[in-house]
Amino acid sequence: MSTERRLRLPGIAYGGDYNPEQWPEEVWAEDMRLMREAGVTMVSVGIFSWALLEPAEGVYDFARMDKILDLLHANGIAADLATPTAAPPAWFFKAYPEALPVDRDGRRLSYGSRQTFCPSSPAYRAAALRMAGALAERYADHPALVMWHVHNEYGCHNAACYCDTSAAAFRRWLRGKYDDRLDALNHAWGTTFWSQWYYDWDEIIPPRVTGADSNPTHQLDWRRFCNAEQLSLYVAERDVLRRAAPGIPATTNFMVNFSIEALDYWRWAPELDIVSNDHYLRADDPESEVDVALCGDLVRSMAGGPWLLMEHSTGAVNWQPVNRAKHPGEMRRNALAHVAHGADGIAYFQWRAAKAGSEQWHSAMLPHAGTSSRIWQDVVRLGADLRALAEVRGSTVAADVAIVWDWDARWALELPSQPSSRLRFQQLVRDWYTPLWRAGTAVDFVRPDADLSGYRLVLVPSLYVVDDEGAANLTAFAERGGTLAVGFHSGTVDENCHVRLGGYPGAFRDVLGVRADEPFPLLPGETHRLTGQVPPDATAALWSERLQLTGAEAIATYADGPLADLPAVTRHAYGAGIGWYLATSPEPATLASLLARICDEAGVRPVLAAPSPGIEAVRRSGTDADYLFLIDHSGAGAEIPADGVELLTDKPVHRSVTVPAGGVAVVREAR
Repeated sequence: MSTERRLRLPGIAYGGDYNPEQWPEEVWAEDMRLMREAGVTMVSVGIFSWALLEPAEGVYDFARMDKILDLLHANGIAADLATPTAAPPAWFFKAYPEALPVDRDGRRLSYGSRQTFCPSSPAYRAAALRMAGALAERYADHPALVMWHVHNEYGCHNAACYCDTSAAAFRRWLRGKYDDRLDALNHAWGTTFWSQWYYDWDEIIPPRVTGADSNPTHQLDWRRFCNAEQLSLYVAERDVLRRAAPGIPATTNFMVNFSIEALDYWRWAPELDIVSNDHYLRADDPESEVDVALCGDLVRSMAGGPWLLMEHSTGAVNWQPVNRAKHPGEMRRNALAHVAHGADGIAYFQWRAAKAGSEQWHSAMLPHAGTSSRIWQDVVRLGADLRALAEVRGSTVAADVAIVWDWDARWALELPSQPSSRLRFQQLVRDWYTPLWRAGTAVDFVRPDADLSGYRLVLVPSLYVVDDEGAANLTAFAERGGTLAVGFHSGTVDENCHVRLGGYPGAFRDVLGVRADEPFPLLPGETHRLTGQVPPDATAALWSERLQLTGAEAIATYADGPLADLPAVTRHAYGAGIGWYLATSPEPATLASLLARICDEAGVRPVLAAPSPGIEAVRRSGTDADYLFLIDHSGAGAEIPADGVELLTDKPVHRSVTVPAGGVAVVREAR
């Protein structure tokens, strides 16, 4: 987050996407009245209004937006003004049909939804920058403006385009990456395999559909290029806005959640003045509260502190196979959990539920049923909660544990032709994160090359790809006295997807004191029993390796199967620290037991000395006080030791605080 451009709003920001252009003007006055009733302080406007703002090329109509911004300012509501470039109008595609995207099968897609443009299209870029410039020129000094909302959810529907324009842009990017040396690219891609050697840059195309699996390094570089191309669009628009209004912060909404993996947000975050995120629940996730926490911690880590929740849902979404409504109290728990994990603002899609269009069945702050609805009551109550938590703004979470998260490793792990197609990066990370979350142990996320000096324990659940710098950084952490725990199939290949020869886990063999010569992935439903320093009924699934000890000690071995009596979990003293290796995927209870031991040996302590089942505990630390968030996901409530003031009720707390069933308590703890 920029130290120069900050959000000029007191307390925790509250609001949502506001699309008054979907409604007649007589509705707007009611919107203002109800926003004030709900405690709304900021709304995002103009996100999908390009067709109305520029009805013909170079012809602008700002009359409606002038009224909207003036109305918001008159009612004390700040504007997060969007560049509407996520949805170019029909006239643009009639004039520039070559800007439409092409999918991997070579089909030219049509307009008629959103993000129906090629990210490498010169015509799109020119039109988007012209639109951003016109907005900036008109509204840079408007008193309602507190933040620029650049585009919307970059790469959500058009993360990649496979047209010839994109192919040419890909080649330019490759020439820059490989210093215009085709031999360097051929070496990095291993193109002697399957007769793929390139003699001319023009021979290189995107990884379009072909008869067999594409070259993995080709695919990985393509993902890196697509990320860079999208980021360049954001930076270009942001710079236009910054020149006109240098003091106004700019953001774009990330999509750190269960289903989106197109962009490397570690590379994006430094370019944003304020990091913001859209988070939605998966309807079939039985513990969606874990995903809320994990994603909140990941976004906070990328932001280096507080961030904004730009979109969430008050109830059901409209784009999953079954879109379930939220249970009583769930919306409030979700929102306050985001605050607990670092959010300094809570916003929803959208303010008023649409009566027409593709998202007419998406929930909103003001639902179709109006104010006579449970959702509206929850919205008003949440506004009061956030006002009561105003002093929490600016505080952050301090963690002794870091989990390594890397998009290159994620992309490469999930490419075809792996030993197992069942490996999913985010699930592997979540498997390790969940026991720490249950225990109330604070977690940061880091890149492999991050400064690790502030942590006692670094967890590496899955890091298939790692370069020499990242591997050396993690190894040095253990050597200097830290505890490093690594999951299977990590360190296996370098940044070019070249296997690190000599045995697995490749880059981490020395620090872990082990060597595997062959992976033994397990079939669906197949498990192995474990024995040793693990619970008596311990089992493991998904993956195993024929592992030998080269200095480590076996903590657990396989009790059956082709690897019976061979190590499955190991511990190795390395330098002044410890390296743990999990060569398999233990079932949840066994994994929790192992991680509890690892945390204890590393000196990591949870937020609560005696964690209470079903109670999520997070502490945000401010300049003068700490803030203990206690969220009941069990429905039973609890009495938790605490002293201070419970902020949601403004009542003093002595010795303990009552967390209501399905509810939340936030205690200001004096230093």
